[in-house]
Formats: sequence, C-alpha cells, structure tokens
Amino acid sequence: MVGVVVTGAAGRMGREVVRAVSRTNGMTIVGAVDVNHVGEDAGVLAGVGPIGVVVRSDLESVLRETGAAVMVDFTAAKAAVQNIRTAIACGVRPVVGTTGIPTEELAELSRLCREQGVGGLVAPNFAIGAVLMMHFAGIAARYLPAAEIIELHHNQKLDAPSGTALKTAEIIAANRTNEAVEDRTELEKLSGARGGLLEGIRIHSVRLPGFIAHQEVIFGGLGQTLTIRHDSISRESFMPGVIMAIKKVLELKEMVYGLDKLIFA
Repeated sequence: MVGVVVTGAAGRMGREVVRAVSRTNGMTIVGAVDVNHVGEDAGVLAGVGPIGVVVRSDLESVLRETGAAVMVDFTAAKAAVQNIRTAIACGVRPVVGTTGIPTEELAELSRLCREQGVGGLVAPNFAIGAVLMMHFAGIAARYLPAAEIIELHHNQKLDAPSGTALKTAEIIAANRTNEAVEDRTELEKLSGARGGLLEGIRIHSVRLPGFIAHQEVIFGGLGQTLTIRHDSISRESFMPGVIMAIKKVLELKEMVYGLDKLIFA
C-alpha cells in the first residue's frame, strides 16, 4: 500500500487528490497538510467522509511519522519549493503540480533528488489530454513553424503564462525545422497587446471566472491554419495523471519535468 501525503490538502486541487487517492486500490492517504482547516478530517473536507486523517500544518513531522512514500503538492510556488526540499530530506518522493517555480529552483531540486537517489516529478499539467496536445504541437511545429499560444485559466491563478504554455513553447521551438516567421508588428498601441515572447512564440494569457484550464495552439502556414486545443472542464481531469505519477515516481531515481516523461517513456 502506497502511503500518500497531500500538501495543500484543503485547497481545490488538494481535495481532488484526496478524493482520487482514497478511491484508488493500492494507495491511501496517510497525511494531509495545509495552513487552513487544521484539525479537520481531510476526507470530510474532500467530500468522501471521514478517513481518520486530520489536516496538520507541520509537513516534516507528518512525513516522518507516517512513513509516507509519496508527497503530492498543489500549493503555491514559494511554499512548494520548501515542501519539496522537506520531502527529499525525508526520503519521500515529490509529485508536484504547483506551477510558477523558478527554473533555477527546479535545477537545484533536481540536484538534491539525484544526490539523495529520490525520484520526483514536477508537471505543469496532469491532464493526459493536455500532454497529448503538447506532443501534437511538437509534431505540427516540424511542418508549420509559425505558432502562437492562447492559454485561458480561472482568475485565481497566480502565475502567467501558465507552466503548460511555457512548456508548449519550448516543445515547439525544439521541434521547428525552420526559423519562426518574422513578426512585422512595428507599433504596439497598447503595451503587451502581442503577448509575451518565448523562443519566437507569442503567448497570450486570459484570466476570467468560469474557466478551469484551457489552451489552444494556433499554427499558421501558406493558405492554412491549424488549431490544437485542450480543455479541462473540471479538476477531475487532472486526477488520472496524478494517480499515474504516484505509481511511476516509485520507479524513478531522479526528478523529471513533465508528465510526458512518463507517458512516452
């Protein structure tokens, strides 16, 4: 039985993780950590009924006392970095869906995982459909190098662009066989109107109530366009990927970035 600790357990994604793990054979929630709802049963918060695991605020104590094998983190970037460090120090494998972690921090965390021989996964998106969208975008980039990305999320998301959009742009850039088409815009009447720029790819972020997580990649070519779009219409869409990651991370000896590393391994 794989013991799982959830950090951010009282949040929307944390509660989804508690529900998903509680319903999956071969794994169980052994700890729940959050700064909110301390002392309350994590299962009750998640809507699955009492599971005998109360929310606590001290991650290190929870990890050491429960003997957890995996920590799943959906918090905020600053908190996540410290949570991952704590998990690695305790020999617990981190599975992280928190976005906005700086590149240099990820590199340092990867180094710590290698030194400790602890597997880990950081993924900008756990929806399997989103991983396929990024994969298909990489294929399309070989033939249609001109592309722009529009990502749409709820207005409570703290970072922009999304981690998924950034990774998609990196995948497109890595697969282009020709240079990106020149952007001839000479006058940006409103600063930021053309979006952010990464590797010659424009990224546009939309933040509105009602969205969960959505992205479309638009490719342009001679007399044609191609749009690849993925929509997460509920947070349940991320759970098959989280469950896959919990199982697969047990086999890893280092930290990897992206669920694609597991799907296409």
